[in-house]
Amino acid sequence: MILSMIPPYDITSNILQLVSSISEKIGEANTLFLDKQSPQLRKQNKIKTIHSSLQIEGNTLSEEQITALIEDKRIIGPQKDIAEVINAIEVYENLNFYKPFSEKSILSAHAMLMKGLIDQPDSYRTRSVRVVKGSQVAHVAPPAQLVPGLMKDLFHYLKNDEEISLNKSCVFHYEMEFIHPLMDGNGRMGRLWQTLILKKRYAVFEFLPFETLISQTQDEYYQSLVASDKKGKSTIFIEYMLGIIDSSLGNLLNVIGQTLTSDQRITHFISLGKNEFSRKEYMDVFKTISSATASRDLKKAVESSLILAEGKGNQMRYSIQ
Repeated sequence: MILSMIPPYDITSNILQLVSSISEKIGEANTLFLDKQSPQLRKQNKIKTIHSSLQIEGNTLSEEQITALIEDKRIIGPQKDIAEVINAIEVYENLNFYKPFSEKSILSAHAMLMKGLIDQPDSYRTRSVRVVKGSQVAHVAPPAQLVPGLMKDLFHYLKNDEEISLNKSCVFHYEMEFIHPLMDGNGRMGRLWQTLILKKRYAVFEFLPFETLISQTQDEYYQSLVASDKKGKSTIFIEYMLGIIDSSLGNLLNVIGQTLTSDQRITHFISLGKNEFSRKEYMDVFKTISSATASRDLKKAVESSLILAEGKGNQMRYSIQ
């Protein structure tokens, strides 16, 4: 497969449904959380992201050990694993300085990510590469002499404003794995750069460690790459990655939803513009709260004259004032 200016993939009904679902969740996250950004949540996301992305590559350090390294504490562990984590911490702390549409920037990030681990980490590979899984050759990357041109085309594609950022980020991730432009670290760089592409378009991705779900579905991750290789297009991988992003956003909304006050929940629900609703519909928005908590929220809103209530028990209906 040789890349064209627009890497090949199909727009399936599954992709359209996932993009719609993700867009809804991003809108909800923007309304609920981005004006209440938590430094602790940002730190937890960084720890989970680093742990999951490196675990996929065989790193053995735990989240607790990574936390200790972030806090400049000494730990006991394999020196290579420690070096990988220290490098990754530095990269993620400097994430805002990288430019997602810049080849120079991705090589700079790779140099930091692989510092002390490989020779010449700031340049593309100059020899052939095969990806081996177990005893099988899973992928033969394009010849080294084609890499600079393929990467130039790929970054040119990234700048295409007509492409949906969600799809574009998945395409880039897949094509990075296919081209395999670096001697080592292609997987972690593909995941890092997808995060960077999405973060530039949607601020919520600063809080979204979707690498955790990739780590938990690692076999499916590699199977989607192999299946896309066989098809000669990235459709299957895009569907997989969009599913991961959708699930990760759902988890994020559930986790952070537990930290909202009743006033914040009511304010958000009113902003949704529902003219009439039931307690169940209220709970469908805040999936982590109990029915008792929902009843207290709604009772408080009625007493504050924010909403009206009619009926009794399970037949109770509410409307916005």
